[in-house]
Amino acid sequence: MNGDIDSHITLYRENLDLSRFSGESYQESLRRYLKEKYRDKPLGVIVAVGAATFEFVQRWRAELWPGAPVVFALLDETDRAEIKQSTNLTGGLVRLRLADAITAARDVVPNLDTVVFIGDEWQRQVVFKHWREEIPEATAGLNVVELVGLPMTELRQRVTGLPDRSVIIYSAIYSDGAGAFYPPAVALRFIAERANRPIIVASETFLEPGGIGGFVLQPSKVGADAAQRAIRILNGEPASAIPVTAVSAVNPIFSWKQMQRWQVSESDLPPGSEVRFREASFWQQYRWQSTLIAAALLVQAGLILVLLHERRRRGAAETEARQRLSEMAHVHRQALAGQLSSSIAHELNQPLGAILTNAETAEVILNSPDPDLSELKEIVADIRDDDMRASQVIAHMRSLLKRTPYEEKEIDINEIMHEAFDLMSARAAERNVALHLKTWTGPLRVKGDQIQLQQVIINLIANGMDAVAVVPFGRIIIGATARDGSRILLSISDSGPGVAADELGKVFDPFFTTKAQGLGVGLSIARTIVDAHKGLIWVENRPEGGAVFWISLPLSIS
Repeated sequence: MNGDIDSHITLYRENLDLSRFSGESYQESLRRYLKEKYRDKPLGVIVAVGAATFEFVQRWRAELWPGAPVVFALLDETDRAEIKQSTNLTGGLVRLRLADAITAARDVVPNLDTVVFIGDEWQRQVVFKHWREEIPEATAGLNVVELVGLPMTELRQRVTGLPDRSVIIYSAIYSDGAGAFYPPAVALRFIAERANRPIIVASETFLEPGGIGGFVLQPSKVGADAAQRAIRILNGEPASAIPVTAVSAVNPIFSWKQMQRWQVSESDLPPGSEVRFREASFWQQYRWQSTLIAAALLVQAGLILVLLHERRRRGAAETEARQRLSEMAHVHRQALAGQLSSSIAHELNQPLGAILTNAETAEVILNSPDPDLSELKEIVADIRDDDMRASQVIAHMRSLLKRTPYEEKEIDINEIMHEAFDLMSARAAERNVALHLKTWTGPLRVKGDQIQLQQVIINLIANGMDAVAVVPFGRIIIGATARDGSRILLSISDSGPGVAADELGKVFDPFFTTKAQGLGVGLSIARTIVDAHKGLIWVENRPEGGAVFWISLPLSIS
């Protein structure tokens, strides 16, 4: 590491690969290589990572980099005695204790019985060499199995049949007994694929390949401490003035994936443990999306509640409107009945007069010495027919006067037209108006209230009679047809003067009338009734003179 700290730092990096290559000749080759490489490169500080690298730097520093300060990193506290013998250096110590790994193992495996060590031979270990001396004390009361320095093939076979209540403690494998070399994380992955027991590790880089965790070393913290020390030296501070201290780089960290695999609860871990690779819950992965969806659902639910409330209010309003319509229609029918009283009286007088005549004739026949029974039978039949005719007139009158709620049922428009025609015929004759009926050949069924629809037809006929009163020999035609198989079209046309062009759009407005004594509610009620039956009503002037009122209603599809 060299350069002006205020402007730029030049970094040189060398991988001595001392974990895989050793021996005097190899170190000699490194010495020659580094001496030649940095002959003309003055170094501001040397950073040695690991015990083997630190030993190499200390051995050749005087020859290769005379006077260059040294910052060491990743040295265990057990190396403190060796460090005290050196000068012009500083660094941070770590403490990777085997006892901590055993503590983590006991937390992971309840009632731990056996500890299985896997790694390079102890003398070849770079970081964990001191564990060999710590085994007797740290594993007291436990069975110890050392699978160190074995070929990978044998290791993968041995770890498939480890006993229950056992745990693997992995140090590091750089090369196996068969001469194959591995990065330690790759070697761990091969072992974890076959292991039937959890693997305790002591390095952060071993968590993802398959280690369940433990008190692990965090290289980033070690590197950060070494970098800070190097910068202080490059800024002019003597290395010897920077004290050697312990680096807080070992913490309990565990892998969530491996915890799930070995059914280890988070509550079983050492206090203050950090859990990595935790699978985020749906809420954690899609928090904003879930919040938006929840908000949308709440808004939608609120809208639905408002709509339901409005629907109930609308239903209540429709019920009330129908009731008011029924009341208005009833009042209007009473007014119509008053207007039709003379016609009704005429309709009743005819059958009643016929009944009286037949009764008097029957009385004369009965008083004769030889009564003709066949003639009496005919008279009685006539009396019965006239009585039924009078009853029908009274029934029609009662239906008009009776106050009934809106009742929807399937009815035939032809029948309603017939009843209205019969009821209005006498009045038409009185007023010298020709009344014609043209019914459809088949049934025209609609769903609705029979009395109210009959009221509409009677009202339109009555209005037509008023319209033709100003012309001689007035005529009114009532007709109905089926259209497009889905609707019926009913018409009431007259031969009067028609409707003024500026009044065509007003005739159905409440209280609009052209009659001196009119109230202007008849056509308004008629439109309200037709609307309630999902129909349409409108008026047009006929080309040949007069007006025609059209009513369109939906056919009832059975």
